[in-house]
Amino acid sequence: MILAAIIIVLFVSYASLILYYWRSWTAIPLFQWNGTSPSTMISVIIPARNEAENIGLLLQSLKAQSYPAHLFEIIVVDDHSTDLTVDIARSFAGVRLVQFTIGPSNSYKKMALDAGVRFATGELIVTTDADCHCHTDWLSTLAALYEKDKPVFIAAPVSIDRSGSLVGLFQDFDFAILQGITGGSVHRQFHSMCNGANLAYTRQAFESVNGFSGIDDIASGDDMLLMHKIWKQFPGRISYLKSKEAIVSTQPMRTWQAFFKQRIRWASKATRFDDKRITAVLLLVYFFNISFLVLAVAGFYQHDYWWLALILWIAKTIIEWPFMDSITRFFNKRYLVAWFFFLQPIHIAYTILSGLFGQFGKYEWKGRKVK
Repeated sequence: MILAAIIIVLFVSYASLILYYWRSWTAIPLFQWNGTSPSTMISVIIPARNEAENIGLLLQSLKAQSYPAHLFEIIVVDDHSTDLTVDIARSFAGVRLVQFTIGPSNSYKKMALDAGVRFATGELIVTTDADCHCHTDWLSTLAALYEKDKPVFIAAPVSIDRSGSLVGLFQDFDFAILQGITGGSVHRQFHSMCNGANLAYTRQAFESVNGFSGIDDIASGDDMLLMHKIWKQFPGRISYLKSKEAIVSTQPMRTWQAFFKQRIRWASKATRFDDKRITAVLLLVYFFNISFLVLAVAGFYQHDYWWLALILWIAKTIIEWPFMDSITRFFNKRYLVAWFFFLQPIHIAYTILSGLFGQFGKYEWKGRKVK
């Protein structure tokens, strides 16, 4: 009975957290660019390593932007690519190519972004990844929010491109949940959360916190760790842009192995947060998911625990349903709702494994061993 009581407490706490995120997400007002003429100079910085297969689509979508061409520049920072990434970038007129050379490092992407900022001329730095593509009004919408509210940091929505594979479907599902949590947490200033595929921050804010200094010894964290540094110096000036026109789409990992490597990389930065708010959230979510594993093992000794695990699985789905429903409506991903219940076991297992392995040892990313 003690085990059951602990799990009930965990579930009530988790349910309260999900309800808070849901209400926070739905409270974010939809934002839309109204066609006003902008005045902000924007630098779009794209760190790229061996992205020949993807970068052309991104650059095409940037060249098709409604934002005035004289008010934004595209900077591709080549991170020691060995394929045709550099040649493709050079084939697009007006794209500035930065190639930097550094010795062995544990944070190549941060170094690439830092190099891009040093070459940039814009007031507003916008970052995305080379395997993304964006809506025609992406930059116009970002600039409109910036000029209206004057935030120093903007987190914006990211979506996974639809895939016919199970691993692609699961990433689509998982990413949608993460985006809802991101929006809700940023809107309420609950904790720092964002995704580097769709960020904007002022050059002044980046320089004020000395860029990535102090967080440049870890491979991950070019987004959330930087965001938290800026939040501490500029409290109340962080915004989330909830706009369909601001959605940036990215490719799913093609294999389960690649997916787990990506998520382990993301989880690896958890120990570096000095934001106790998100630390408490991560611990709650992790221990709640661990409870399923504990019940599965305990069921071999007392079968009633398997029934409790099933009830908990159903209860988890019910409490998350309104949140998932509102997220999928915004991202036009209603097809995910039909899979919601059945993807829960995979989601639980992946949360446990990525959280565990993200805290230990080294992992491989972009053909490099990092930690």
